[in-house]
Amino acid sequence: MPHQLLKAHIKKHVDFSEEDLETYCNHYEVTQVPKKAFLLEQGNICRFEGYVTKGCFRIFTIDEEGNENVLYFAVKDWWVTDIDSFTNQTSAHLSIQALENSEVLVINKADKEKLYHEMPKVEKLFRIMTQKTLVSLQRRLIRNHSFSAEERYHHFMATYPEIAQKLTNLQIAAYLGITPEFISKIRRKIASQK
Repeated sequence: MPHQLLKAHIKKHVDFSEEDLETYCNHYEVTQVPKKAFLLEQGNICRFEGYVTKGCFRIFTIDEEGNENVLYFAVKDWWVTDIDSFTNQTSAHLSIQALENSEVLVINKADKEKLYHEMPKVEKLFRIMTQKTLVSLQRRLIRNHSFSAEERYHHFMATYPEIAQKLTNLQIAAYLGITPEFISKIRRKIASQK
């Protein structure tokens, strides 16, 4: 079942033959990650790229003052990695933690590089995925610089309602760069307008 999800995901982006699709997906291993367990901890080397088939992960960093800053959340049909650490095999700046019992398909760097050489469509797939990631990050940066905190909150809740249901105020605040108290204030304001 997990590999079927990956196959369907790939077919949305690149036209693989069934044989190539099977070859490609066979390089991914199913990994179960219990709630609160880490797939990657900041400071370790990221040795995988992962495709989420079940559950929810938070991808975050902790700064020198101990503040948690969430880069993104990943649910079913999303990818997880520390791309800098994975690409350069250096210490990760990010941690990846399961917020609920989760499942991810992972591929290691050697297998991915091998597939790049053996299957040119894999490079096309990851070019498309990289472009989508960059677009998403660019849009997030623009929102962070041009939206008010309240506008960022409303945008997040409207865009990712299925993710928002799984999160605490603290986790949403760490993603939006605001305080949990401010989120409580926004929620009280919304409740009073109903």
